[in-house]
Amino acid sequence: MMKLSRFLNSNRNALGKATDVPRHPCKWFPRCLASLNTMSCYATKTEKFADRVFAPYSVFKGKAALSVEPVLPTFSKFGSGNLKVDRRGSMMLTFLPAIGERKYDHEKRQKFALSATEVGSLLSMGPKDSCEFFHDPSMLSSNAGQVRKNLSIKPHSDGSGYFISLSVANNILKTAERFTVPVTTAEFTVLKTACSFALPHIMGWDRLTTPVPGTLASKLSKVDPQMPDLEWDK
Repeated sequence: MMKLSRFLNSNRNALGKATDVPRHPCKWFPRCLASLNTMSCYATKTEKFADRVFAPYSVFKGKAALSVEPVLPTFSKFGSGNLKVDRRGSMMLTFLPAIGERKYDHEKRQKFALSATEVGSLLSMGPKDSCEFFHDPSMLSSNAGQVRKNLSIKPHSDGSGYFISLSVANNILKTAERFTVPVTTAEFTVLKTACSFALPHIMGWDRLTTPVPGTLASKLSKVDPQMPDLEWDK
């Protein structure tokens, strides 16, 4: 801090006013400079816990686009400072239909949430393997089959990648939609690696190995209103 003070004093002009500090590439630099003795740039940037990080892995193709990102679990408190999983996390796949060259219709998006076990099925796939998942929000009720989602992952015949397809049949609205996104072997490898990295986090196991402070844990126990939409939300 003494060196910083001498540097600023040495850059004052004849009128006693500090000269302009060159623009720092970090937009948080002015705040970091003012609080240099108490926090780093990283701490300043993340001081608001409500801020979310959007970092989906996206694949854009001619007829549709596919975006994948983890949805973390939510927790509820019990006992004295203990947390338990209230809603399990997932890997959320979002499909968007193309409406032009590199233009996609966000309003007609469809989502498919892979559970931890379904992620395991994806991770265990070999070059010639395929897998298929069925979701029904009204399963085991009288409305079973009214809305049904079918996700399939099938290899290309030449072994160069996979077709990731989502079919959505809605008998209530009498609509049927289908999205197919071809992905290369490299793109599928990135997808599998990302899912493997995220798996312990969507299960909430990262909290077991890296406990968080009590005040932060109380914030994490609340449902984040800015969480990505659930699979059946529009």
